[in-house]
Amino acid sequence: MGITRIGHLDINVLDINESRDYYENIMGMKVTREDKDGTLYLKCWDEWDKYSMILRPSEEATFNRIAFKVRNDSDLDDLKKKIEDYGTPTTMLPAGEIADCGRVLTMKLPSGHTFDLYAEKAFIGKDVGDLNPAPWPINGKGIKAHWLDHSLLMCQGPEAVMATTKFFEEVFDFKLTEQVTAGPDGSLQAATWLSCSSTPHDIAFVAGPEIGLHHIAFFLDGWNDILRAADVMAMNEVKMDLTPQRHGITRGETIYFFDPSGHRLETFAGLGYFVQPDMPVVTWDEDHLWRGIFYHTGQEVGAFTTAYTLAAYK
Repeated sequence: MGITRIGHLDINVLDINESRDYYENIMGMKVTREDKDGTLYLKCWDEWDKYSMILRPSEEATFNRIAFKVRNDSDLDDLKKKIEDYGTPTTMLPAGEIADCGRVLTMKLPSGHTFDLYAEKAFIGKDVGDLNPAPWPINGKGIKAHWLDHSLLMCQGPEAVMATTKFFEEVFDFKLTEQVTAGPDGSLQAATWLSCSSTPHDIAFVAGPEIGLHHIAFFLDGWNDILRAADVMAMNEVKMDLTPQRHGITRGETIYFFDPSGHRLETFAGLGYFVQPDMPVVTWDEDHLWRGIFYHTGQEVGAFTTAYTLAAYK
């Protein structure tokens, strides 16, 4: 039984045609399904499942849900019992309720976010195939994002961060890799990074005033790809939150920027480090928070903590 990786993000966007152009031509994603109501499903070139992003046309740019993939369909039944024994109600959605997916186990996290688990999703394959493949697609567009890498979710205060972190550790067997501590003797977790794989994080939580989405991250190979991505963004006048920089936390190489609806995105590059079960948790205290976020400058960027996407169900 186990959760393997992040599966998809579901968000509302203001102008579906503008968003389609952006995610196809700037991010380099491909539309793989389009519903009658205009909802778009997209994948990156290095992903094999049918989609990793759902864009829904709406009058408000909000966050809907996040989904992770489990290894086997039977894991959903085992996890349902484990989650409900912990005290969290769940609902099992039938196959097809979520587009092109098998059964989906859905719940509200202690943070209040809607969280889905599934085992089956329609398979398409990587754009380069799996027989004698090229290292990257020569006809790709934009920054050519490899895959959906992780997401950082906003929680209402450190108590919600701590409760959700505990839930992921005790119920989902995620490993806490890094944390920012605050309060008396560092007794509060202001932010946490958790992994279900060997990467520094597959999901993260940070304290804020309301439930929401801080950013969605897409993977690139390395620093040169980060610089090229910044060039592509500049050529297309994409609004950047932060130009190329290194994180102290996770050691990743990064750019933060916004899609046309104002959702913050990230290009994240580099392994950072190799997570093992016995790796000590890395801790940053509140005095070194900004060095942890932006290692080169170590300086506060106000909008980074105040601008984010609200949950549709706040």
